Amino acid sequence: MQDDARTIAEAKEIVRRFCEERDWDQYHNPKDLAVGMVTEGSELLEIFRFKTPEECRELLSDPKRLEEIRDELSDVFYFVLRFAQMNDIDLFSALEDKIAKNDAKYPADKVRGCNRKYDEY
Repeated sequence: MQDDARTIAEAKEIVRRFCEERDWDQYHNPKDLAVGMVTEGSELLEIFRFKTPEECRELLSDPKRLEEIRDELSDVFYFVLRFAQMNDIDLFSALEDKIAKNDAKYPADKVRGCNRKYDEY
C-alpha cells in the first residue's frame, strides 16, 4: 500500500505544484479552501445518502462506484492539503494535538462502545 511509503509533505508538494502551475494561489484563501472542503465532502456524502450500511458496503465493492468515492475523497483530501500547505499547518502535529484533546474529552474507559457526545455522558 502506497500510504505506508509516502508522506504528508509529499502530498502537499503534489498539490502545491499542481496549483502553482495553474496560478491558483490567488484563489486559495482560507475561506474558499474551507468552502471547497465542505463542498467536496457534501459530494462524497451524496453518494451514500439514504443508503443502509449494507448498501454502503455494496457501493464500495462496485468498481465504478468505488472510483467515484475515491475521486470525491481525493477532492476533500486535496482541499485539506492545500489549506494546510497555504497556511503553514503541520497536519501530523495538528492531528496528534487534536487526538490528545479528544482523549481527554472521550476517555476510553467511559465511552467504549458509546457514540454520545462528550457532554452527554
